[in-house]
Amino acid sequence: MTLLPKLNALTVDVEDYFHVAAFENNIKPADWHGMQPRVDRNTRQLLDQFDRNGAKATFFFLGWVAERFPELVKEVKRRGHEVASHGYAHTRVHQQSQAEFTADIVKAKDILEQLTGEAVIGYRAPSFSINKQSEWAFDILKQAGHLYSSSTYPVKHDLYGVPDWPQQPYLRPEGIWEIPMPTLTMYGRQLPIAGGGYFRLMPYWLSKKLISKFLHNDEMPYMFYFHPWEIDPAQPRVAGAGRKSRFRHYVNLDKMEHKLDRLLTDFQWGSLGQVYQETLKR
Repeated sequence: MTLLPKLNALTVDVEDYFHVAAFENNIKPADWHGMQPRVDRNTRQLLDQFDRNGAKATFFFLGWVAERFPELVKEVKRRGHEVASHGYAHTRVHQQSQAEFTADIVKAKDILEQLTGEAVIGYRAPSFSINKQSEWAFDILKQAGHLYSSSTYPVKHDLYGVPDWPQQPYLRPEGIWEIPMPTLTMYGRQLPIAGGGYFRLMPYWLSKKLISKFLHNDEMPYMFYFHPWEIDPAQPRVAGAGRKSRFRHYVNLDKMEHKLDRLLTDFQWGSLGQVYQETLKR
């Protein structure tokens, strides 16, 4: 694959705190309208932080968010970032029928394209939920006009992951590129190093060391992901969630903004469309 040198991919899954899979047993989609939204404020704060550090990113917008905050989508595009799709309703792919999945991604893509005036070529599945039971999703994504997906995490996790799937970007038989989340093979296992909760949990020096090791060992660029709610320690607490879900969601939220500044300073960042621009032209 032809890559821009020394440029890593920065990605943001634009959803609110009440959309996350960790709280799906406590907050149903029918409840979303009554929740206090934080995503507009948090995402605009990220845009300012990216501007200060000269970073560009891919923003994977949930269609539900884009529909309610259309000016936010336009502002992301105006500031030179890539707008991509996170589907509409944050339903994991393998929990949908093929018809339901098609309707979900087409709806999200249509909303985003009307707001940006440009084709939306990228997609990321909620909770990295394309697995061996839902590989049919790649053909549907291709038919809908997406050029790439970033929907797989080749690790073992209780919510997602297919450990034996490729760890490098590859062209699927369906004709769509899959760009998996980065892992680092150590001690005989694949360690998740792509960001999110792992980044909040680990001390920054360790995250930097693991990312640097990945870049030293691999010809591919690194890719980082996180959510706007991760820089928001003042967000409402969700009542009734289990201990593990609460820990995953709330750990070190107060440290994230400072750690993110260090990450943006220590490495060079662009959107997925920039990092893989020559590949995606093929």
